[in-house]
Amino acid sequence: MKFFNVKTVMETLDLIATEYQPIRQPIEVPLIEALGMVNAFDICSDEQVPHFSRSTVDGFAVRAMDTYGASESLPAFLSITGKVDMGRAATMPLREGQAQAIPTGGMVPEGADGVVMIEHVEELGDLLNVYRQIAPGENIIRAGDDVRIGENVLAAGCKLRPQDLGVLAAIGKTTVWVYPRPIVGILSTGDEIVPCEKQTLAAGEIRDINSMTVGAAAMQAGAEVVYGGIVADELETFARRAKELYDKVDFLILSGGSSVGTRDYSVQVLESLGSPGILVHGVSIKPGKPTILAKANGKPVMGLPGHPASALIIFHLFAGPIIERLQGRKPEFTDKRLPAKLSRNVPSAVGRTDYVRVSLEEREDGLWAVPVFGKSGLITTLVDSDGMVEIPASKEGILEGEIVKVHMFY
Repeated sequence: MKFFNVKTVMETLDLIATEYQPIRQPIEVPLIEALGMVNAFDICSDEQVPHFSRSTVDGFAVRAMDTYGASESLPAFLSITGKVDMGRAATMPLREGQAQAIPTGGMVPEGADGVVMIEHVEELGDLLNVYRQIAPGENIIRAGDDVRIGENVLAAGCKLRPQDLGVLAAIGKTTVWVYPRPIVGILSTGDEIVPCEKQTLAAGEIRDINSMTVGAAAMQAGAEVVYGGIVADELETFARRAKELYDKVDFLILSGGSSVGTRDYSVQVLESLGSPGILVHGVSIKPGKPTILAKANGKPVMGLPGHPASALIIFHLFAGPIIERLQGRKPEFTDKRLPAKLSRNVPSAVGRTDYVRVSLEEREDGLWAVPVFGKSGLITTLVDSDGMVEIPASKEGILEGEIVKVHMFY
């Protein structure tokens, strides 16, 4: 078997952006269940937040102009005419030369345009000495300052964070329309692979690392995971088990069996699942060249390399974006990579994108990325790494001290 339809990293990412989209229709869920899910529609507010002007401090509601010139040596004198109770409407208007006590969050009475902090006043019966002048609007959140009527508070395609759920609660939403969490199926292949719970290994056996790491990464990306177990390198059984799992999930990942070995059947199995079939067979990348990407009747199917480090790096680069596409998440245009200085020279081959695992060290002169070298079959190289650095296909390497951008592992 030869590699065919080999793509660059960018070509592969472009294919992902154009070929995959949400498979399932949006669903309505309670806010409390929506954390980490992706908002399906723009959400506009039918009301303003807050719906009344309120104080941000404990103090006295006043007219700002009545405090002009007030100081420690020459206070302003105001008459205390009442008190605003928390959670109740302020029904007594404020007039010139007057003040009303108000708690944090209390409703600002009509006529007041500022609140002087309690630390800057002194009460003498019904008389208030004000020792500091304030500006109009000081210590007040006005009605609609947070959210205006008709404002689009959340755009479609946003991954919902705690603060996003908070603004929906503020405008009275108790449910939200989201895309369902994609269901990712993982099937490990290989005669040498055995379940990780097997305590005593026979000669030649290897515990299944990739189901654990890839499954955890998929959940971290917002998916639900169905584990299909392990299948031997036998075409008929492999094809049957893959089809059974494919029918249950939105995204099928095969771990192992994507290289050029004589008993690697991933390409045949992926082609059998549906059209258009294989989109990418081989990516000009290290580690992870034997990566397969397919589309079967609208569903993404992916063949990951069997080596643990390669599999997880390829997942971060390509499977993660596929899961985002299935969730309807809008593309991010901000670069979230962390800049650091490379601690040593790292060579590379022109024409191939290399990803070098690195650990981060905080030194006196800033953050440094220290390469973690090791073969792609070693999981500990990822344990010892905080992220990875890309060496573009156009470069022969990166020099010590050069600023690099680190894709962080989370």
